[in-house]
Amino acid sequence: MTNLVEVNNLKAWIGEQQILKGISLSVQHNDVLAIIGPSGCGKSTFIRCLNRLHEEIIGARVEGEVKILNENIYGSTVDPVRVRRQIGMVFQKPNPFPSLSIYDNVAIGLKLAGIRRKSALDEVVERSLKQAALWDEVKDKLRMPGTSLSGGQQQRLCIARALAVNPPILLMDEPTSALDPISKAKIETLLQDLKRYVTIIMVTHNMQQASRVSSKTAFFLLGELIEFGPTEQIFTQPKAKLTEDYITGRFG
Repeated sequence: MTNLVEVNNLKAWIGEQQILKGISLSVQHNDVLAIIGPSGCGKSTFIRCLNRLHEEIIGARVEGEVKILNENIYGSTVDPVRVRRQIGMVFQKPNPFPSLSIYDNVAIGLKLAGIRRKSALDEVVERSLKQAALWDEVKDKLRMPGTSLSGGQQQRLCIARALAVNPPILLMDEPTSALDPISKAKIETLLQDLKRYVTIIMVTHNMQQASRVSSKTAFFLLGELIEFGPTEQIFTQPKAKLTEDYITGRFG
């Protein structure tokens, strides 16, 4: 099967501090990849390199190659704004645009791309909210502010916003860590359904969550990729002693 993402010898810095130390891995279509590891090991930096958000930080730089759909997104002719628009990102804390309605929160990416026809926007908004398992809860209040929703609903709204532009990849940086247990469970159920439409790369500190929702797992430590493979193998028969120690709670 052709890989959707190919990362080759990826290195990243902020100023003089090296955050990533030569990461190489590949992700296939419809994978759910969990990135695990202790705080400060480079997990969030890694996924921010996959849509060129890392370089928005003052003093940040990247070396190496990230190919998505066989295009090196760090190629000299590639527009980073296009990359960021095409690759969805969901952050730890729900961040709907406070001045926009539920409808416009979902439609904003399409409008920025120049799509104005109401029937086209209506269709995508409904599809995206259904994919995010939110349509039935908001279909009668689409003109209300996105911030009027509960925290869990806001996070699903942010997922719908990311899905609206049909991204090949959805990046998620601890998407459930700020949510209550019921909302967390809803998001986890949603992830199982979403992999039919999109490839998911997710940072999580929750070992149980990683084992439940992901098909592949990558264990990072101090900016290095210690182990990468099928989730079941990583959690039941890890090859590296460091992986075993982390998963069993001996450190981290």
